[in-house]
Amino acid sequence: MKSRSNHSKAVGKLLLYFGSLFSLFLLSEHAFAGGSDLAGLADNVTSNIEAVAKLITAASYVAGVGFALAGMVKFKAHRDNPTQVPLSAPIVLIAVAAGLVFLPSIIGTAGETVFGGDQATGGASGQGIDSFN
Repeated sequence: MKSRSNHSKAVGKLLLYFGSLFSLFLLSEHAFAGGSDLAGLADNVTSNIEAVAKLITAASYVAGVGFALAGMVKFKAHRDNPTQVPLSAPIVLIAVAAGLVFLPSIIGTAGETVFGGDQATGGASGQGIDSFN
């Protein structure tokens, strides 16, 4: 009986691996849609970076609101039964929520600080790429 269980687990893992490889194969067709060479792939990836940034921003806001709600529920649970729910749990949830809600603005500010306003990434002395010519 134990051998049959191990066999079914092995078959399940094998199906999972082949399913993952098949999905990567299907996704690779979309990744190379810009061209069949490496330059086309790079152009396709760089053109979609803005969409990925918007996705991360939206997910950060949604997760932040979710953590804030969970923190409020934990505060209520702590108030109802302080011996079972420590006060640190809701405080940590609220702190994570604040971090996630403010993450997009922090990333934007950090990007402007590191790379400058409208300049591309600079050289060793901080000039933009355009000033090297």
